[in-house]
Amino acid sequence: MAISQSSLLVSIRFLIYLFVFTNLDPVSSQNCPQSNTSLLNFTTQFVMVQHQLRGSFSIINDCSFRVSEFDMLPGSSHVHWWGALGDNYENLTSGFVISDEQLNTTTYKNDTFIVNLMKNITWDQIRVVSVWDTSMSSDFGHVLLQNSEEIPPDPSNSSLEIHQEPTMFENCKVLSDTYRLRWTLREDKNVIDIGLEGAIGIQNYMAFGWTEPNREHDHMLNADVAFTGFTEEGVPFSDDYYITKYSECIKNENGQFEGVCPDFRYNHSDSDSDSDSDPNSDSVNNTNLVYGHRKDGVSFIRYQRPLKSVDKKYDWDIDVNTERTCIWALGLIKPPDSIRPFYLPQNHGKTFGHVHINVSGRVNDCFGPLDAEEKEDQELVIANQKEPLIVTSGPSLHYPNPPNPSKVLYINKKQTPVLRVERGVPVKFSIQAGHDVAFYVTSDPLGGNATVRNASETVYVGGPMAQGVQSDPQELLWSPDRNTPDQVYYQSVFTQKMGWKVEVVDGGLNDMYKNSVLLDDQQVNFFWTLSEKSISIAARAEKKSGYLAVGFGSEMENSFAYVGWIDLNGSGRVDTYWIDGMNAQSLHPTNENLTYVRCKSESGVITLEFTRPLDPNCDPKTRPECNNIIEPTTPVKLIWAMGAKWSAGHLTQSNMHSVKSSKPVRVSLIRGSAEAEEDLRPVLAVHGFMMFLAWGILLPGGILAARYTKHLTGDIWFKIHVYSQYSGLAITFLGLLFAIAELRAFHLESLHVKFGILTILTGCIQPVNAYFRPKKPANENPSSKRAIWEFVHSYTGRSAIVMGIAALISGMKQLGNRYDDKNTIGLTWALIIWVGLCGLTVLYLEYMEQNRRRGSESGLGGNWVLGNGEDEDADLLGNGNGNHREKESESERMEIQLEPVSGRYTVI
Repeated sequence: MAISQSSLLVSIRFLIYLFVFTNLDPVSSQNCPQSNTSLLNFTTQFVMVQHQLRGSFSIINDCSFRVSEFDMLPGSSHVHWWGALGDNYENLTSGFVISDEQLNTTTYKNDTFIVNLMKNITWDQIRVVSVWDTSMSSDFGHVLLQNSEEIPPDPSNSSLEIHQEPTMFENCKVLSDTYRLRWTLREDKNVIDIGLEGAIGIQNYMAFGWTEPNREHDHMLNADVAFTGFTEEGVPFSDDYYITKYSECIKNENGQFEGVCPDFRYNHSDSDSDSDSDPNSDSVNNTNLVYGHRKDGVSFIRYQRPLKSVDKKYDWDIDVNTERTCIWALGLIKPPDSIRPFYLPQNHGKTFGHVHINVSGRVNDCFGPLDAEEKEDQELVIANQKEPLIVTSGPSLHYPNPPNPSKVLYINKKQTPVLRVERGVPVKFSIQAGHDVAFYVTSDPLGGNATVRNASETVYVGGPMAQGVQSDPQELLWSPDRNTPDQVYYQSVFTQKMGWKVEVVDGGLNDMYKNSVLLDDQQVNFFWTLSEKSISIAARAEKKSGYLAVGFGSEMENSFAYVGWIDLNGSGRVDTYWIDGMNAQSLHPTNENLTYVRCKSESGVITLEFTRPLDPNCDPKTRPECNNIIEPTTPVKLIWAMGAKWSAGHLTQSNMHSVKSSKPVRVSLIRGSAEAEEDLRPVLAVHGFMMFLAWGILLPGGILAARYTKHLTGDIWFKIHVYSQYSGLAITFLGLLFAIAELRAFHLESLHVKFGILTILTGCIQPVNAYFRPKKPANENPSSKRAIWEFVHSYTGRSAIVMGIAALISGMKQLGNRYDDKNTIGLTWALIIWVGLCGLTVLYLEYMEQNRRRGSESGLGGNWVLGNGEDEDADLLGNGNGNHREKESESERMEIQLEPVSGRYTVI
């Protein structure tokens, strides 16, 4: 019994001890005064900057402060409480540690605790209290200290004013693992502040709204919903929608809008006006954006809406005393275009639901911050061995590691992107950032010459001399090797925190493929490797998207497309299509024989790979993809497109692209080069006309003159022959030089060029051949040399004409293939008809010549192409020698004329 009483007494004493010490204020042991500061009992909320930091801050006394409802994602082991004289870049980076207590490297979840200042720190030294990572000079969040005299008066004349940090609310409700609803009721102002918070991609929307009162099923119908998200420029938006049908917003046959449409669209239908209503009109858009940000892979939008709206047709009033059914959804969103000047929510898939809420009740079941899997929103630039990276400087709009200076580095016109390079692949930088920016790659995350801060760093490339401007850029070459760390930083030597991360990876597409080019607008990299019967292809986008499509053709219509996308199961897919129109119904799936198919998405950037045969080797009449033949010697025309969403089944307008190439790019698969497709038809038309004039008129005319006009007196046939041949060859060379100069290239891959070169070489042999022709003997019986020469000269000329006609026809065909120009078919037939008429003319002249010869006495005339005894040695290019020879020849010649007399010939 005594033992039991003793045990009971010890237990009572322990409970008293525990009660006293657990309720003792820990700062009382410091004997810290509580009245020497004007900030006593000052309370505010943290400004969220990074790591999803939020919470309340209050000053207890001169030596400590209390943090309550504190959320923060884990940081490094160098996170401290930090003091500064201001919240700008210069003040924060020159601040100091104010407490010996470090923050944990674990996640804070609604935690409350007290922080003690260092003994030598007082509140009059501090204007800003920050959660600061000293290793990265990074601000996670901060509060600005103001005494009661500095707090501005309550500007209650605006319903959009909020009197706390926009990330802080009175209530929080978990809608899903990645989506939360926050709200604060302000019944006296007839508004409710709503915050939507989702760990989603930047291309996704967050939707929340109120169902029709007393509706028990089909909650979406007649629902008043706010759709929120971010534009492609990163600007937040919040729009008021009304749902009349389970479909996208479309105009029905009566001219009325229906589906998931903005309120202003219904207002447009009701007004029956041809002009678009203002989407920001207060009479229809009662969802007023207050604030929005995108941090750590989490989207946050705060907006206000009235409890009782003036729009009684498309907005529901909110009764604060009753429980209402609300709906929510997450999904991809298509940005506005020329057809629909508003954001078009896509199908939400399985991420939707409904919830019952009484807005006047107090709810807080959000335990800790949202933690997104993909926290990096910075754009990705992947270095290409053949294309230099353009380094410039510009204003800071969304630097990934605040605080930061007002000017930061841009690479390929993208602000402080993550740069990815591959080991063993040289990277070329073109420095155009100005003479006050010296570019270098370093192991130090801050840059700005670490030795100034008594820190060490490894410099991999660049330095104080790596500076240049656009008119005089500085070239810099860097080859990461196997010893380069996985992560380094590009920075400026003169200023800290102007650049960002460099990811160094093992190998990649540039190592796997022999050739690569940048397609139009430098938004898509195209890679390929040719083999004997197949081609391996890869394409990589340079910006985030839901799908990437690469097409073989001059435009979307009449092209073969390869679409890479990620399905709902997270699997990468590459689908093939034949496109014969400009709408979703014109995309016809095909069954191309693709092998080694891969598709992946890294931070929203799509990369697709596949191998296909050069020739499908199937019947084009039964399968359209059988026409998709790749001829390596002929340049191919490539286009590209990107959009928010793709699907395997029925395609709709939601699958249409949001951005595409502005013009095709001609890629030479053999040479591994590309050039923008330009309309060179006028240039090629002049080239073709000159060649037709030469090889369709002048040169054949000269041959006909030599063949059929030698019976005329004098040397007229010889003059026509020589002048037409020289004129034709001169025009040929002019046309050739004209085409080469305009095309800026000379390639022998095409059949037309091969025919053309062979024709020109054969034509050039003729004047050389004529220069060395043997003289005809006086007895008019040709020697063997003369006979051989006449044979070679005549048949070489005729062969050149045949090849010239082949070059003309193949040129027309190549022009049609290059521009898909149907007019060339008619021109080709016109050329063939011309050749046919010329052939008929030759047959007629040959018939007349044979008749003339049959009427002549045998042996009195030569049967040679050149030289019938009249002026065959005349030099038409000499100075008077021809006239002298003509006179000399006349004295040695006997004129012979045959006249028919009674069935026989008389020599005169």
